[in-house]
Amino acid sequence: MTLGKLSERHALVTGGGSGIGRAIAESLMSAGARVTVTGRRLEALQSVSGANAVAMDVTDEASVIEGIDAARAAFGPVQICIANAGIAEGASLARTDAQMWRRIMATNLDGAFHTIRACLPDMDDWGRVIAVSSIAGLKGLKGASAYTASKHGMIGLIRALAADHLGRGVTFNALCPGYVDTAIVTDNTSRIMARTGMSEADARDVMIGQNAHRRLIEVDEVADAAIWLCSDGARSVNGQAIQIAGGQY
Repeated sequence: MTLGKLSERHALVTGGGSGIGRAIAESLMSAGARVTVTGRRLEALQSVSGANAVAMDVTDEASVIEGIDAARAAFGPVQICIANAGIAEGASLARTDAQMWRRIMATNLDGAFHTIRACLPDMDDWGRVIAVSSIAGLKGLKGASAYTASKHGMIGLIRALAADHLGRGVTFNALCPGYVDTAIVTDNTSRIMARTGMSEADARDVMIGQNAHRRLIEVDEVADAAIWLCSDGARSVNGQAIQIAGGQY
């Protein structure tokens, strides 16, 4: 895997202060990239050693434009865009009110749209755009209709952009992990316990059982896939939704 082209490239990672985003940011820095991490909690961003921290709310178009302008001022044009910021909330359609629907769409789908659109003008003959979707972007996730729709939408956006920009040195791909061992799983465990009365172990097993290989994905597995997509070896990988879930769906 050739990573030479990442040296001194400017990568922007939304939701980069924790979980998958932080792991991707740290891997990009290890590969030589200059990295800006964004999110709403500046303190968490500032804990990512070596990264440029920019407070930014992906649900707010003006905040995204301002934040990416600040990132450019620090590290130059953004050539790698990782649209990772997201929230995971589950509810049946009957229990999903308009506020919940809009909150999920605003963060997961609108956030990717705002971020990619603001970064894309910086990419001329080389660029990498990666959206962190979910296995829920490829199949229906029971009890999470809004979340599933938002993640399907991210993949649709990536595929349309790949079609729009064919023949350039810019690629657009989505990563689709299953349940990853992050704070989201911890939060979901608590919700399942509260809703069902299950033990912590049993509630956690509900999510583990959704991954084909019956274990949680580690953040480095997702980060390594992102680094590969940024490499020369993946220069012809475009418009793909790559499953990281221990099996095929």
